[in-house]
Amino acid sequence: MAAAGFRAFGAKGPAWLGRSAWAQLSAGFCSRGPAGAERPELPPRPTRARQQDGIRNIVLNDPKKRNALSLAMLKSLQSDLLHEAESKDLRVIIISAEGPVFSSGHDLKELTDERSPEYHAEVFQTCSEVMLLIQKLPVPVIAMVNGLATAAGCQLVASCDIAVASDKSSFATPGVNIGLFCSTPGVALGRAVPRKVALEMLFTGDPISAQEALLHGLLSKVVPEEQLEEETMRIAKKIASLSRPVVSLGKATFYKQLPQDLRTAYHLTSQTMVDNVALKDGQEGIKAFIQKRKPIWLQ
Repeated sequence: MAAAGFRAFGAKGPAWLGRSAWAQLSAGFCSRGPAGAERPELPPRPTRARQQDGIRNIVLNDPKKRNALSLAMLKSLQSDLLHEAESKDLRVIIISAEGPVFSSGHDLKELTDERSPEYHAEVFQTCSEVMLLIQKLPVPVIAMVNGLATAAGCQLVASCDIAVASDKSSFATPGVNIGLFCSTPGVALGRAVPRKVALEMLFTGDPISAQEALLHGLLSKVVPEEQLEEETMRIAKKIASLSRPVVSLGKATFYKQLPQDLRTAYHLTSQTMVDNVALKDGQEGIKAFIQKRKPIWLQ
């Protein structure tokens, strides 16, 4: 999608989903009804998205339900993340939310015994796929948090590459208090903060402040609420101004080397540096530095 082709979505979903994709996403919400009867309108998508100048903004847009990560919300978020992810016009993604709650986590109404174990499995599997997708995407993903992020909502923040939050935000994994331990949120949380911090959050369910989250590594930056969008966009614009192939290669390698032992990590990253030097933008950047000029990225 060209940067000039700015797209905002209405209640029937973004143009980029196409009829078939949105129909699949909405299959459980409406029925055809009697022959000749008007088809009921599709419900509003639980996310909305737009893209301009290489920056895609995805907004969790169900504040009445505290932006719960229902199956529909997860699939909508997944679609917005995947849309033309390989396009050179996409440079960075921002995930934010409407209302005072970034996300309250899974929709508990979907987790009662009125639903089948197979449905429950689909909810958690889809959530895991979304969290993994964020790391596999070729562009950085930034969480812009203004408010409460709990359970799978906290997991979403922990899964993003960068997280900027307002000073009014807080974070918790409170599932243990209702008899549903936050095991899957603990995967992302335990990789973002020290083990003892993660386990205190998981065992007690008590929230931590934005400043505590910053101290322990869950967040990249905390700013006053009125500066949140400006600071997040500053970071996004800087990333969008850089070479996409270089950033993409760097992101993929960073996550690939993390679980490796030190020797293997250096072996992997040394080869990546060789590959980076061979990129057209790698050579352009080096020559621009030597010639004391600004690089002109080719991709």
